[in-house]
Amino acid sequence: MNDDVRLTAWVRGRVQGVGFRWFTRANALEIGGLTGFALNLDDGRVQVVAEGAREKCHGLLDWLRSGDTPGRVDGVTEIWSTPRGGYDTFAIR
Repeated sequence: MNDDVRLTAWVRGRVQGVGFRWFTRANALEIGGLTGFALNLDDGRVQVVAEGAREKCHGLLDWLRSGDTPGRVDGVTEIWSTPRGGYDTFAIR
């Protein structure tokens, strides 16, 4: 049974220009075993893509919703899918 998943999350609020992507990357690296990226979108949201073990992706999602993030998160929308691979690390884009 392959427990690896792909989490795609869109974070809305005041999440650009506050170090949000940097802290998301740092948190993903601290959790460990996650690859993917955090990307500023033109509409002011941040897109987070993480691949790895389901429980680790849930840990990152919990952090995104925790209130411990920089800026202000008004909401997070996520979808879960099968990992696509192709990431060496967790990057800021």
